[in-house]
Amino acid sequence: MASQVEVARDIARRITDGEFKFGTPLPSELEFAAHYECSRGTIRAALISLEARGAVVPKQGSGWLVHSSLQNHDINDLRSFAQWAQKKGMLPSGRVVEARAQRATAVHARALRVAVGSQVLMVKRLRGLDDRVVMLERSVYPDWMLPIIEEIPDDEPSVVKVLEERYQLFAVHSEHSIDAVSASKEDAELLGVRRTSPLLRVKRSTFIRDGRALEFSEDRYVPGTIQFQVSSSRHQDAIQRTAP
Repeated sequence: MASQVEVARDIARRITDGEFKFGTPLPSELEFAAHYECSRGTIRAALISLEARGAVVPKQGSGWLVHSSLQNHDINDLRSFAQWAQKKGMLPSGRVVEARAQRATAVHARALRVAVGSQVLMVKRLRGLDDRVVMLERSVYPDWMLPIIEEIPDDEPSVVKVLEERYQLFAVHSEHSIDAVSASKEDAELLGVRRTSPLLRVKRSTFIRDGRALEFSEDRYVPGTIQFQVSSSRHQDAIQRTAP
């Protein structure tokens, strides 16, 4: 018998895969209960959890409608990808596809506040939600982080959690930029999308309390999987607009 979490994950996957379209009604709770071989109460709890994530909404009278296949991520949230996913009730995954030492480019040096040409570690990871690949993460770490990162297993879903719990390294500040790019050949092969497909790109520099940079990351998201939320007020903007 499927659990509430398993049911919610599978319905979310079916929404994301396009089986259930935006604005259309979902099968009834009784139909879902028969399909997943569980109680109607389990189905109801799973749908309520999906409602909290913005994926479905109750239909007037009875039933549920597909609201969105996108997962919302607050850009101001310092939690890692895995920590955010777990809070949303999703199962995060991570797999290193390449790791190599190299010299810092001008972009890396500016983001990490290190000298051009200094040694850095480039790590490419595929990140998933509920067994579906949604993002390619290219992280660059300064030289003092190399021995730490090399000890972390390639399939660790939350590097940030390991850094916090094992090494007491906590991010206290981050800087983000968001734009859209066309998928490169490597992006297309690893993410399973067509070359030149539009990808959401998020570039992020993260710092610890003593001012040192923890990492610089460029994340590229599969279309239709993640949307970012930005909060602002009259007194403080969380987002700035710049020309490319």
